[in-house]
Amino acid sequence: MTRASLAKNPSDVAGMFDDVARRYDITNDVLSLGQDRAWRKVTRDAVAAKPGQRVLDLAAGTGTSTEEWANLGIDVVPCDFSTGMVAVGKERRPDLPFIAGDATALPFADESFDAVTISFGLRNVVEVDTALREMYRVTKPGGRLVICEFSTPPWVPFRTVYSFYLGEVLPRIARVVSSNTPAYGYLVESIDQWPDQRALGQQLQRNGWTRAAYHNLSGGIVAIHRAFRPLGPSVPGANALH
Repeated sequence: MTRASLAKNPSDVAGMFDDVARRYDITNDVLSLGQDRAWRKVTRDAVAAKPGQRVLDLAAGTGTSTEEWANLGIDVVPCDFSTGMVAVGKERRPDLPFIAGDATALPFADESFDAVTISFGLRNVVEVDTALREMYRVTKPGGRLVICEFSTPPWVPFRTVYSFYLGEVLPRIARVVSSNTPAYGYLVESIDQWPDQRALGQQLQRNGWTRAAYHNLSGGIVAIHRAFRPLGPSVPGANALH
């Protein structure tokens, strides 16, 4: 079984997700204690897409989130780095236009989408700044980016309980339900090393996004970040904080 490291070698990351593709959705449901469905709904609400708008769903996996937009009549494109995930997604929903693509080199034209969203995928990208600039490039002026990602619970006692769950409980559950238990060791490590809410907001601004804001879910286990591409001319890096 493939197990990525915090170096996030792209082939290792893709291979790891290829390995878990078949059981990915059920494993997520179990490990999140069913909360992933609520997180997806909040993400959809934050994107606030309307029929006629075009949405890019990055790190779409098998299309669980994509199909919810498609069912609402949104023109949504699911894109994932893992060809294994894309293959399973095409089996599940052959009507969805799945594309295998790298977030650091998106296979889309400039200003193609009204909104871009990525859930639990940005943390796995080897060059996050490059990915954020690529998302900026393919978003129309005035368009929005919505990121749903694991984060840092602000209340220290709850953070301690959460750390215990990640370190002790989650690996035991993963041994039962996952097709690639070592992959969930990487999950724990990558969450631990990921920037907190404010740091990610600053990173968004450094890469050209404006009006960056976040909202904690489940006590800060997860945070929704939303930012906008300016209507006027802007160069990623121009809003860098010093």
